[in-house]
Amino acid sequence: MKKIFIEETITRIGEEVELYGWAETIRDHKKVVFVDLRDSTGIVQIVGGPQLSEISSEDVVRVTGVIKSRPDNLINDKIPTGKIEIELKDFTIISKSNSLPLPIDTDGYEVDEEVRHNYRYLDLRRKRMLKNLRTRSEVITFMRDFLTKRRFIEIETPILTKTSPEGARDFIVPSRLQRGKFYALPQSPQQYKQLLMVAGIERYFQIARCFRDEDPRADRAYGEFTQLDIEMSFVTQEDILELTEQLFTELIKKVFPHKKIKESPWPRISHKETIEKYKSDRPDLRKNKEDKDELAFAWIVDFPLFTEQSQEDFYHGMGKSKYAPSHHMFTAPRQEDIPLLDKDPGKVRGLQHDLVLNGFEVGGGSIRIHDPKIQEKVFTLIGFTQEQKDRFSDLLEAFTYGVPPHGGIAPGLDRFLMVILGEPSIREIVAFPASSSGKTAVMHAPSTVEKEQLEELGINIHEGK
Repeated sequence: MKKIFIEETITRIGEEVELYGWAETIRDHKKVVFVDLRDSTGIVQIVGGPQLSEISSEDVVRVTGVIKSRPDNLINDKIPTGKIEIELKDFTIISKSNSLPLPIDTDGYEVDEEVRHNYRYLDLRRKRMLKNLRTRSEVITFMRDFLTKRRFIEIETPILTKTSPEGARDFIVPSRLQRGKFYALPQSPQQYKQLLMVAGIERYFQIARCFRDEDPRADRAYGEFTQLDIEMSFVTQEDILELTEQLFTELIKKVFPHKKIKESPWPRISHKETIEKYKSDRPDLRKNKEDKDELAFAWIVDFPLFTEQSQEDFYHGMGKSKYAPSHHMFTAPRQEDIPLLDKDPGKVRGLQHDLVLNGFEVGGGSIRIHDPKIQEKVFTLIGFTQEQKDRFSDLLEAFTYGVPPHGGIAPGLDRFLMVILGEPSIREIVAFPASSSGKTAVMHAPSTVEKEQLEELGINIHEGK
């Protein structure tokens, strides 16, 4: 007798098998009882006697039985296993389930989000959520295979790093061994991937976790998110755009064959044109804005290198200047605009590229500055103090030992999947998301810590507003 997954049953008619899963529904007809057994691969009908009535909905059970073909008049075309059923030999209730605090036989949109997050381990049992997670896994697997075949090396960069003024609030982590000092969780692996180019890696990628203390919204999760991080040496902007376009075009064909890309090659629109024509730097170019199966990719290029400094930038520790980076301070200016850094910085265009899909920005990147003198000039123009410049001293020193021209892009996996799956929120394609109030699903983080832990770190908590 072989232990198998439910999806395997359709090819094993006549065999006696062992199955494990959750009892989804029980239909008691007195002499005959039907149980729909569910595992992560599907659902199958178990047929047995009155003893099966001991099973309750969502109990975890072990079943042994013989796979039989259903009579023609009882075939269920709505499920893959609808032509067969399991004739019960024996069963064991491994663990009982209380009545669930929320329904899981619907899409779940009608259920209060806080309830869904409190019981996320139950919410993930619903078919839609399992499908979303499975699709996410397929997308990441495809990306890994695509890049590995093209000589990219997957490298993990540190999660505990150094705080730096990069445009958003850092999450900081106190150090026990060096009291009074703090790590920061990375807003992105930006400096590390540039150091890997100095190291001669040439082609790097990472499925990277990124952390930003930003206010949540439907298309942006609070706290942490995942991006496909790509960096290459000896490339032009054109090289990056072509590689990315090929990656996503092949991905759509493989994982989402029912989706249709509106136009190929993808349109390339200057930042100036998209603002003038569409009043947005992330235009929705679909013919029918309601058609979720139409994918209108586009590149937005020729961004200004600098924007007017905002009060929020001041608050986040950016430089005290009229200029702020349009993308980030490592983005290279267009070669022909370099003289304008001294004459009219506001007119300098950067080698930035944003990837837009159906009205959402799903990725961004740039060619990086590899000349320390230009990097120093950009730091000065955005008003960095010497102390702020010193936070990047490790990168600048590395650039004195021979740095190749390099650049990259970082598509956001969460937002891309939200758009392509037609979900209303990023939280629908993340296993354990943070709520709009910043609480982590199930665990109810953040939480208080013991007084002894704070004392060990040399931290005092002051009650404030």
